Amino acid sequence: MNDERICRRCLLLKSGKQDIFADIQSRIERIPQDQKTDSNEYHLRLVACGECEYLIDGVCLKCGCYPEFRAAFSKNRCPNKKW
Repeated sequence: MNDERICRRCLLLKSGKQDIFADIQSRIERIPQDQKTDSNEYHLRLVACGECEYLIDGVCLKCGCYPEFRAAFSKNRCPNKKW
């Protein structure tokens, strides 16, 4: 039996969806640098998303996005106004 627990209230990496996480990471790497959120701001955005009541199974239920991808674009905003 697998003792690894899947977090239903977490971002993709801990939600048990490693295949989707890998795809999102690959897409983030292709974002042009001038459109990308700097790493400190990206981290702060993901912390806010990780504490949000709309995050379930790595998806924002407010807008349907993967927060890791949405937060990677500097122009994007949180649909719940948390960042």
